[in-house]
Amino acid sequence: MNNILIINGPNLNLLGEREQSQYGSVTFNELKEMCQKKSKELNINLDFQQSNLEGEIVNMIQEARNNNDGIIINAAGFTHTSVSIRDALSIFKKPKIELHISNIYNREEFRKKSLISDVVSGIICGLGTNGYILAINAMQELLKNGNR
Repeated sequence: MNNILIINGPNLNLLGEREQSQYGSVTFNELKEMCQKKSKELNINLDFQQSNLEGEIVNMIQEARNNNDGIIINAAGFTHTSVSIRDALSIFKKPKIELHISNIYNREEFRKKSLISDVVSGIICGLGTNGYILAINAMQELLKNGNR
């Protein structure tokens, strides 16, 4: 059974309350439940985390090196600013998927630059919270096929 970590960055704990035109009406807890249900269907152990603090996210990534087979990360605002998260992800030598609920390339100019895209296995963006389910499916395939 594979162990996957989903990391959610700043303000994602407010899903369902914030900018529903960008992020939809699904709450953070509903999203977590959807992901846990999908993971159980695929026989995956899922750890679903969220932090508003950059250092905590770095710690999660570092700890995942010993406990997880893959990481799915929605770094939120840190996508565009955090060299530290990028560096931690580059040290994690297993599959990694960058995930965004909105299409970061169809938003403000500063959101169009991701500091983490070049150190992940793949990117999913702009497909709403369904992107999380797609990322879980994709991670299962990456791990099954030995893709890095």
